[in-house]
Amino acid sequence: MPYRTLISPAHEIVEVPPHPRLRPGVCFYRGLRIDTDQPRRRLELPVGVATLLLGFDHRLAVAPVDADAPTAPTTFNSLFTGMRTKAAIGEHPGSLHGIEIVMRPWAAYAMFGVPMHQVADRLVEPSDLGGAVVGRLAERLAELPDWPSRFAALDEMLVRWQSAGPGVAPRVLHAWDILHDSAGTLPIGDLAAELDWSERQLERRFREQMGLSPKSAARILRLQHALRMLTAGRPLAEIASRAGFYDQSHLNREIRNATGLTPGAFLAQALRGPAAPNRLNGNVTTLMLEP
Repeated sequence: MPYRTLISPAHEIVEVPPHPRLRPGVCFYRGLRIDTDQPRRRLELPVGVATLLLGFDHRLAVAPVDADAPTAPTTFNSLFTGMRTKAAIGEHPGSLHGIEIVMRPWAAYAMFGVPMHQVADRLVEPSDLGGAVVGRLAERLAELPDWPSRFAALDEMLVRWQSAGPGVAPRVLHAWDILHDSAGTLPIGDLAAELDWSERQLERRFREQMGLSPKSAARILRLQHALRMLTAGRPLAEIASRAGFYDQSHLNREIRNATGLTPGAFLAQALRGPAAPNRLNGNVTTLMLEP
């Protein structure tokens, strides 16, 4: 059954699971219809998923976060983001209508056949994934009359693309599960030994199908573990120790590098700002910012 939230007559979120053949790679579809008179800014945090946003009739300005060298935003109607090591700021003037598909990077590899390292840490047009067919996907869905027909069309297309796409190496999936279960703290040499691969083999296949090296993916998992404890009010020294950082200074640098904010500023913004939707259970995915 779909999960539907109607915050107001002008703010609707409809979330449904994908076809069983797409799980667990595709996490969920989320239909969005937002129409307010207030601009919205959100800090989208590094997390172990890829997102395909298919916009129907509004545009979104997105800029990667770089605390040392700010980047001007790029405007998209639709966009794909692979696994990222740094946050991005998304902003719209108050109107947004479309569908968000949240998936594991290996599922995007299986459907589109594009090596994920080509789109990691980037914001790309959907046509960069699969040419005109994927590029026209938003237009095709926008022409359908309601959410159920759009979700059904997505199921049909994604199952077909996945069936025709390249296979995913089982050891890559196992590597991700092991890293995830350790919250990114397992040494990469131990991970390679567990899989009976050399570290070079592991890195090559992992980058192809996940986008980042195992070491960079582990950093994202440690960051998420730290942000969960930070927003739960745990002391920084405890967070650093439990999340696998050398010390509190190392933790501070990692959070600032990934989010553009110090731990204190991040927590203050999280407490001050409005509640943000959580894109993936068990992760801190979004921080609402003041316009």
